[in-house]
Amino acid sequence: MHAVTMSEPGGPEVLGWGEAPDPVCGPGEVIVDVAATAVNRADLMQRQGFYPPPKGASDILGLECSGVVSEVGEGVTGWSVGDEVCALISGGGYAERVAVPAGQLLPRPSGVELATAAALPEVTSTVWSNVFMLAGLRRGDSFLVHGGSSGIGTMAIQLAARAGARVFTTAGTAAKLDVCRELGAEVGINYRDEDFVERVKEETGGAGVDVILDNMGAKYLARNVDALAVGGRLVSIGMQGGTKAELDLGRLMGKRASVHATTLRARPATGHGGKAEIVAAVLHDVWPDVERGVIRPIVDRRLPMSRAAEAHRLIEASEHIGKVLLLPED
Repeated sequence: MHAVTMSEPGGPEVLGWGEAPDPVCGPGEVIVDVAATAVNRADLMQRQGFYPPPKGASDILGLECSGVVSEVGEGVTGWSVGDEVCALISGGGYAERVAVPAGQLLPRPSGVELATAAALPEVTSTVWSNVFMLAGLRRGDSFLVHGGSSGIGTMAIQLAARAGARVFTTAGTAAKLDVCRELGAEVGINYRDEDFVERVKEETGGAGVDVILDNMGAKYLARNVDALAVGGRLVSIGMQGGTKAELDLGRLMGKRASVHATTLRARPATGHGGKAEIVAAVLHDVWPDVERGVIRPIVDRRLPMSRAAEAHRLIEASEHIGKVLLLPED
C-alpha cells in the first residue's frame, strides 16, 4: 500500500509519500480502507521523535481515520465488509489501509460524509473521556477550554454547551474567538492581550471555573490552579508549554481542587478505562447528537496525503480552525 513515510525524526520536510507493508488483520481486528485521516498535534510530536507509538502499534502516523471495512478478523462480530466507519487508532492512519481493533470502531454518523467523519474519533473520545467521564462536567458548571479553535477545542465547546455548562475559552485571534462563540462559548479570551485568570475571576465574581481542559501543560499549571473554583477539576492533556512546573499544594488543597494528567493513545484497547470503553461511551452519549447535527465536526481544509508536510506546518503555525484532513491519493 501507499502511506506517508518518515525518513528520520525532524521537521515537516522528513515526510514523504511512498510504499509501506500492508497491515495484517489479527484476531479481534478489521482492516479499514482509509477514506481520510486527521492531523493531531501528537503526530507532530511523533514526527519530531518525542512521542513513539505504543508497543505493537503501527509506526505510521495517524491516530484516527474513516473508511470502509475491507476485511474482518477472527472473533469479530457486529461488523461486516463494506461497513462505513470511523475509528480511534494508536497509529497507521496516514495510509491507504489500517488495522483497527473492533472495539475502537464507530459507525459513520448519518448525515456526515465519510471523509469528514475522520475528524470525529479523536476529539470526541478525548473530550468525552476527560471532561465528562473524568472531570464530571454537569449542567450549571463553568468550563474553560484552552485553544478553543483547535480540533479538541471546537468539540469541547460544543459538548460543554450542550451539557448546559457556561463555556469560557481562550484563542489567539478575534476571528478564532468569533468561531468559538458561534459554537457555544459565552466568554472568549484572547490570550495574546488578556490574562485568562483575571478575566475568569471577573466573569465569575471571583469564584473561578469548575472544570478546565488544558493543552499547555507546565506553562499554564499555576495559573490554571488560580482560575479553578472551590472543588474545581483541572485536566491536562497536552504539553505544548512544557512538562515541568511547580505546583502549590497549599493553594490546591485550599480549594479542595484536583489536577489530572491523562493521555489517550497509550491506554489499553480493552478493560476499565480502555479505548473500547471510551468509544462505547461516545457512541451512546455523543453519536446521537452528531447524527442530529447538534454536534458537528469542524474541518478547516482537506489535503492529499502527499502534502502531509504542508498540513503539519499549518498545525504548527496554528493557522487552522478545527481539523485538517488528509486523503489518500486518487
